[in-house]
Amino acid sequence: MASGESHTWTGIREELLQRIHDRIWQPGELIPHEADLAEEFGCARTTVNRALRDLAESGLVVRKRRAGTRVVLNPPQRATLTIPIIREEVEALGKAYRHSLLIHDQRPLPPMLHGAFQAALSGDVLYLKTLHFADKRPYAFEERYINLQAAPEATKADFTKISANEWLVQNAPYSHGDLSLFAMSADKAAAEKLDTAPGSALFAMERITWAGEQPITHVKLVYAPGYRMRTAL
Repeated sequence: MASGESHTWTGIREELLQRIHDRIWQPGELIPHEADLAEEFGCARTTVNRALRDLAESGLVVRKRRAGTRVVLNPPQRATLTIPIIREEVEALGKAYRHSLLIHDQRPLPPMLHGAFQAALSGDVLYLKTLHFADKRPYAFEERYINLQAAPEATKADFTKISANEWLVQNAPYSHGDLSLFAMSADKAAAEKLDTAPGSALFAMERITWAGEQPITHVKLVYAPGYRMRTAL
């Protein structure tokens, strides 16, 4: 570590992180006390404390009063997912994409989503139902709520020309989100929209995206039989 970094908590964190990655400190091993590390790096003990606190919040070390700090035995493994644009998914399969906007209106957020959004929205939200096609076959059915406080320009967007999925990716940057993946059986309505038999196994997902503390959108996507989700780790 460069001498100019030795007194910053971020520089100390990077050095400690390197020691964990290089197995200088083994999983489950007790690492030196804060006072010893502060002496080694020539800094205040509070600076070391801040670096260790960050590592603990990342799940790489466990800190206990009077017991010291240990490297975790099983560090968390994280994957970063990006929101796919359905048009691009379809075109990557070599098929022609189009979408049909089935419902477009403003309405109060339904009570079932109050807990999920974790926000009391004062105004109406934009409600959309969209059917996406690959060639002439249904590809996915989308039901979406857009918080107009977070994305007010959505009221002016022509969602017959661009899907809400693609418009939001381009116009409503998100900081984080929640994603649920699940299987479901096609009820009569889903079977009709996706041109499949009732009871067919379908892949579905629900996703909420946020800009800081403000929810942007809640979407439920149900895919036609044969859909396969691919991502990178």
